[in-house]
Amino acid sequence: MPYHTNSTPVKSMKPKPKPKSEKPVNKPRKDLSKRQKDLMKTHKEHHTPAHLRKMRKLMKDGFCFEQAHEMAMRSVGK
Repeated sequence: MPYHTNSTPVKSMKPKPKPKSEKPVNKPRKDLSKRQKDLMKTHKEHHTPAHLRKMRKLMKDGFCFEQAHEMAMRSVGK
């Protein structure tokens, strides 16, 4: 006798929300702030150079650290 007789998904499961179109929080800048540079120094211990490059570019475009990290994780990975 099969254990899994109901192949339809459970209706109580909530659908995943669609990702919001992210907008930069800050204005674009030529270089990172001192605080951002300090955060990147500690962040580089756990992530690849490609991830850090992507984050640096996004932060210069005006995204905050958290937004840049999320976007870098989605596109480049760790």
